[in-house]
Amino acid sequence: MRDTLAELRADGRAVYFTGHSLGGALAMLAGARLYLEEPHLAADGVHTYGQPRTCDRLLAVAFHKGFGGRMYRFVNNNDVVPQLPPEPACTHVRSLRYFDAEGRLHESMPLLSALGDRAEGLTADPFAPASDGVRDHAMRACLAALEQNLA
Repeated sequence: MRDTLAELRADGRAVYFTGHSLGGALAMLAGARLYLEEPHLAADGVHTYGQPRTCDRLLAVAFHKGFGGRMYRFVNNNDVVPQLPPEPACTHVRSLRYFDAEGRLHESMPLLSALGDRAEGLTADPFAPASDGVRDHAMRACLAALEQNLA
């Protein structure tokens, strides 16, 4: 991978790491590793969708220092995966982009809005009250929210 990245960088190409769910966690970790070990190969950005908590607080701070405004961690409404594993064992990097129940994009997760979204999700399907968190994790749901916000 390092050889390929070095070739891309030698040609002046932009490099982004992206992934959904576990792939998002791996994209974030690959971005962090390259930034910390070989900064000349560091990605131009990292975009993740439905990423689980992936690092401890020290790595999160180091990652933010290196990527700042070049990291976008998208969470779709009540997606259950970004809530795992529980804190404080693991944490997220900063740079949250949150899609609410209506699909609107926010640069933070407003507490009252998030609580309203949770309540709405729990009552969306009376036969499977927890299923909203699984439905919201689907990549097609993330893509639909992204497309809605681009329009």
